[in-house]
This record gives sequence, C-alpha cells and structure tokens, in this order.
Amino acid sequence: MTPPQLFTIADIRNAGTANMDPKWAQYLNEGAMDLVTLKSNEAAFERYRIMPRILRDVATVDMSTTLFGSKVSMPLGFSPAAMHCLAHPDGEVATSGAAAKAGIAMALSNWSTKSLEDVIAAGNEVGNGTPYAVQTSTGTPKPSIEELIRRADEAGYSAVLLTVDAPALGRRLNEYRNGVELPTGMKFPNISFDPSSFRGIKRDAASTFETFLPWIASLVPPHMELWLKGIYTPEDVRIAATYPFIRGIIISNHGGRQLDGAPATLEALPDCAAAVKSVNLSRSPENKLRIAIDGGIRRGSDIFKCLALGADFCFVGRLAMWGLAYDGQRGVERALTLLNEELETCMKLAGCKTLADIGPESLAVVEGGVPGLIHRLERL
Repeated sequence: MTPPQLFTIADIRNAGTANMDPKWAQYLNEGAMDLVTLKSNEAAFERYRIMPRILRDVATVDMSTTLFGSKVSMPLGFSPAAMHCLAHPDGEVATSGAAAKAGIAMALSNWSTKSLEDVIAAGNEVGNGTPYAVQTSTGTPKPSIEELIRRADEAGYSAVLLTVDAPALGRRLNEYRNGVELPTGMKFPNISFDPSSFRGIKRDAASTFETFLPWIASLVPPHMELWLKGIYTPEDVRIAATYPFIRGIIISNHGGRQLDGAPATLEALPDCAAAVKSVNLSRSPENKLRIAIDGGIRRGSDIFKCLALGADFCFVGRLAMWGLAYDGQRGVERALTLLNEELETCMKLAGCKTLADIGPESLAVVEGGVPGLIHRLERL
C-alpha cells in the first residue's frame, strides 16, 4: 500500500512516528530533562516575521551554494544522526540516496548503522557530486577516530565534523524510563570499539581546544575540511577561529538532547554570526570561517530565517529519520522536496532572487512576545 502524500514536515513527522516502536519514537523525538531547549528550538522561529518585497524579478531564483568545496542545490544538508536503521532497514544508505537525488550534503554519524563506504557509494551512484562529511566526537576513543578518518579519506569524504558539546551525555529522561540501550543485533560498522552500551563508554571530559584540536587536525588531510559542531557562544567562536585549520562551525545543541535550558540555536545564531564576520576580517578570502546551524528547522521559511540571521548553511537531523520511518528513501525525498519548494516560494515572496539577497533586513522581530509589535532588523 502506497503511503498518502503529505504536505508538511509536521505531517511526515507524525506519519513516521506512528510507524516506529514507541520506545524508539520517544528516543528520536524527545531530548534532555524537561525538553525546554528542544521545544525552544522550534518555537524560536515564531518570533521572526518575513518582510515581503514586491515587483522584483523573481521568475527564477537561485538557491545553490557551496559546501565542503562542492556545489549543492540549496543551503541544507543532513546532520549526523545515529542509527537510521531504527527508522528503516535501509538506514543511512537510503538517506544518502535521497540526499544525492536532491543535490544536498550529508554528514554521517560515527554511530551510523551502515558503513561509510556503502553510504557514499549510494550517493555516487546518483552522480550529482554530493559532498559527504563524517562525524566523530571528543568523547570517541582516539584509535577509533584515527581509523574513521583514514577510511573516510579513502572513500572520498570531503570533511570531518567534530562534535565538541558532549563531554557527558545529557540526562535524557525518556531513555532512563524506557530502559533504552543499543538494539540487540544492530551493527555499527564505523566504530572500532565495543558498542555494547553507549552510556557505558568512558568519555574523555578533559579535552580542550589546546589539547584536542591540533591532534585531530594532524589526522585530517589538507583536501578535507575540519568543522566544529556544537559551538554556541561568540567567545568560543573567537577561540575556534584562532586555529586556521578550522574551516567551519555549526551552532548546535544536539537537538535539545544535551544541556536543557540552553538557548535555542536560532537565539544563539546572531551573536555567533557577528563574531564570525569579525574574525573573517583577518582571515584570507580562501580560508573564511563558515557558520551553519541545526535545530528546530521544519520549514523552508525556517531556512530563510537562519540565512537572514547570518548562517551560511543549515542542517537537519530528525527529518531524515521521520522520512525513513514514513516511507523509506521516498519519504526522505518527499521531505526534501517540501523544504526545497517552501524555500523557493519564500524567496520569491520576499523578493530575493539569490541567497545573497537574504539579510537581516528581510526580517522583523516580534517585540516582547507581543504579536503586532514588531521591530525591523537592519543589515549587519
């Protein structure tokens, strides 16, 4: 039976969630403690209004950009999310096929359930030149990181994303209550240590900028980019920028799964974007620090708002899992089609022909949470 066609990411989330085991649906959809940050990630977008501009030539709009040295169809990619096989047996291979067909980037979690070689091969079969990144974290044993980067380089990956916000796992109450542990028999072909328990892994909580970044940079070949995922303050942006081998940062709170009570990623973005703009004044044109964001993005208009507030690029994580649970690769393709169409419509109605036309002046912010009282933003 063919699943019904759905018309919003919320529809796909609901349909996908209904197809999953309730325990694993909660694992996917919930986060740390009281879910304050998780809910704020989505709610933060409602504070901004998009200013329509009229009588501009928007017969065609160009949503393309570059990421990890390759052209992509839109400023969107898949965040590294663990265990896609929880949602569908084809897992990350199906996600990769959908990403390649849409011409967007994909970042693969080291906790993926398909080998990094099979994942990139699925994209290469499509032939769109989709760029791939592989993710690891400061909490991963160093021998496993070394092996992961070596394999990723040999397979043709373009970047390494280093998760830097997890010296400890956030307190995810649904996992405690449901007794969540790694599913019996599930394979993790991209890690070289015993994955019998992700809570039982001893994490290195002593890593610092000074001790860890030069070490991992020594493993990443010059033709691969090194990004930091989990940067959240302008202070840390400025520290990261002192390392010229760091090519990008991702404003991320792990989808609300780490520190509950942290700001929404959209709330953290403007100050971090201003810091990036400042540090780039002293960086060479070919080594500008790029800034991306994930967390709470559910509409094409959300992507627009992120770009207007200073992001170069957006990532989504749960969306791939919802699409897989809804209808496998076709479900992921449907989700990406919706975001593409929504962003195109939003750009046309806002009078923006290219991504460069999107800026703070495209937005107004609701003052004090009172609808009707808005303040127009200005270009930085």
